[in-house]
Amino acid sequence: MRRFVYLVALIGYLGWWPQFAMAQYKEIIVENSGSLSGEVTFLGDLPNPKGYNLVSFPDPVFCGRISTGTGWRLLQPFQIGKEGQFQNVVIYIEGIEQGKKFDYTPPQIEAIDCKFSPYITVVRDRQEVKVVNMDPVMHDIQAYETSKFGARVLFNLPLPVSSKLRKDDLMKGKKVKNRAGRVVSPKIKMKKGRNIFAMQCGFHPYMESWGIAMDSPYFALSDNNGTFQIGEIPPGTYQVVVWHPMVQQEVTVTIKSGETTHLPLEFDAPQGRLYANEAQKNTRFGMELLGDSKIVPSVELQQ
Repeated sequence: MRRFVYLVALIGYLGWWPQFAMAQYKEIIVENSGSLSGEVTFLGDLPNPKGYNLVSFPDPVFCGRISTGTGWRLLQPFQIGKEGQFQNVVIYIEGIEQGKKFDYTPPQIEAIDCKFSPYITVVRDRQEVKVVNMDPVMHDIQAYETSKFGARVLFNLPLPVSSKLRKDDLMKGKKVKNRAGRVVSPKIKMKKGRNIFAMQCGFHPYMESWGIAMDSPYFALSDNNGTFQIGEIPPGTYQVVVWHPMVQQEVTVTIKSGETTHLPLEFDAPQGRLYANEAQKNTRFGMELLGDSKIVPSVELQQ
């Protein structure tokens, strides 16, 4: 846990986190609105993933069902399509204090096969997010606000395991319909000037996800094609923030009544080493410590 707090504090210190503070959002009927659409493209080679030695953490055999086959679990923060489509990037508009209705259904994050899915979640500040354990092993969710002010614990909760779930069934490759334990629903309460939080399992540090809390409905996540669209925007000139845990960009756009503003976005691949635990090729360590047990990547062979 200390390593993770240090990580988010360091990243926050480097100034990668968007900050906003706005008045209470007011829902109105938006007349003469415009819209924003575009696509996000990633240029260059995909950065190396993070690497975790499974032998060093609990449940290496079960969690190793997604692994390299040599005892390592990889975590790739970037989701990039074959033609550079940058997927699951958050695009949001700053400074809109009144506008369209803010419909909100609490999103659900699943702890499944020892990973959090989805990797990035958009939530509404002061509302709930749902988290559920789909595994037959213990997980503990530790969520931290992070910004230039440093890390702050948002919530720390155990994830209940379903009493009906048998580990042997999953290890044997059986399809199990009812994997879910009891859903926990912590409320997101961000401090002023903060809207980013990171979540990690206290037992399995390769289980990582990120969230961003919104005060207005003017946001979108890029889809599998890297495209996005935000509608019913009051006419005006705004700052648009494009956010991913590892990269960020801000641009100014003007929204005109009855028109769609097109915004193509490009990110150059980050250069240099991004993480202290960057995965290396042909790495192997400690498999003999498992004795007769074997780590078999039966769900996904990572490369």
